[in-house]
Amino acid sequence: MKLGQWMGLLALIASCYILWQIRQALLLLFAAVVLATALNRLARYLQKFGLKRSIAVLLSVSFLVLIFIGLFLIIVPPFAQQFQQLTQRAPQVIAKLNDWIDQLETRFSGQIGQRLPNLDINDIIQQLRPIFNQLVGGAGAFVGNTLGVILSFLLVIVLTLMTLAEPLSYRKAFIQLFPSFYRRRIDGILDECEIALGRWVIGALISMSVITFLSLIGLSVLQVPLALAHAVLAGLLNLIPNIGPGLSVIPPMTIALLDSPLKSGFVLILYFLIQQFESNLLTPYVMAQQVSLLPAVTLIAQVFFATFFGFLGLLLALPLTVVAQVWIREALIKDILNQWSASPKTLAAIDSAIHEEYESIEVTESRPEKLPEHKPDIPDNLENDAPENQ
Repeated sequence: MKLGQWMGLLALIASCYILWQIRQALLLLFAAVVLATALNRLARYLQKFGLKRSIAVLLSVSFLVLIFIGLFLIIVPPFAQQFQQLTQRAPQVIAKLNDWIDQLETRFSGQIGQRLPNLDINDIIQQLRPIFNQLVGGAGAFVGNTLGVILSFLLVIVLTLMTLAEPLSYRKAFIQLFPSFYRRRIDGILDECEIALGRWVIGALISMSVITFLSLIGLSVLQVPLALAHAVLAGLLNLIPNIGPGLSVIPPMTIALLDSPLKSGFVLILYFLIQQFESNLLTPYVMAQQVSLLPAVTLIAQVFFATFFGFLGLLLALPLTVVAQVWIREALIKDILNQWSASPKTLAAIDSAIHEEYESIEVTESRPEKLPEHKPDIPDNLENDAPENQ
């Protein structure tokens, strides 16, 4: 290799190392791009009614702020109040569990009661005391992590507003990173990515709305407190497929446990049925209409991005997969693999090898099987006398 090639290789390795070190910042930037794409789509829709670009963007941002405020008011204060009641009523809940186990033991003549544990409040407090000490000791780390999450969220909002203010300028700057002969093609790929992200956002909103509606109806029928807050939380966590539904069932089950263990079990059954409907019918149909993502590809992408990028990678696994799918289809398959042609001599050699392979297979199949040779039966006395006669 020449000196220029060595320097190019070293520059490529250094670039990959730097990108890996700043991967979290790049994920935050991607989250801002996804959010800006959704708001830009809403702004374009508002522009159809004759509004100026600046007014449409202002209305889109105001709508986003109202959504954040509404979600905060619906979820956070009720949950904080309910959590306080839960801590105060924890001994009562344990006493209810003891009574419930005693009733089962009485009803089934002690067969189940022998297998179920006998809950004692003092023993449980003694067992939970080390956990409480660990929680108190890690309070500082928790506060630090919470502050980091808040700062990351604010950074995403600022980057979203900056990108939404002048999207064409940032787009042109990104296109300049590619060779001049390929820039027009990159512009078209970015259009495809914007369309795919917009369709994914619409599909995600449809799934969230349906899950929120079904959860609200089911929790209201079961008379679980804070049904609206739990339903909204279930819809939001639906953005994390295969994992979000499992996390969303914990708060309503815990609160339903304050009334009776039986109600908590009904909540678990309700969320299981909703999750089965969402994973087997709703999401495949909606995503098939919006973006063509196979369920296995979705699961593999979640595992991959969660392994290398943590929780933020898991949260952004689906939009990252959508964008990666567009780039692989347009840049790799259409522009490289489909245009890859060999020389005539190479093509002739490949055709000749394939033809010879087919001929050998046909000859092998048409050749009759060789019959085993049968030696004539000769008596033993004749075989022994043959040399003497000669």
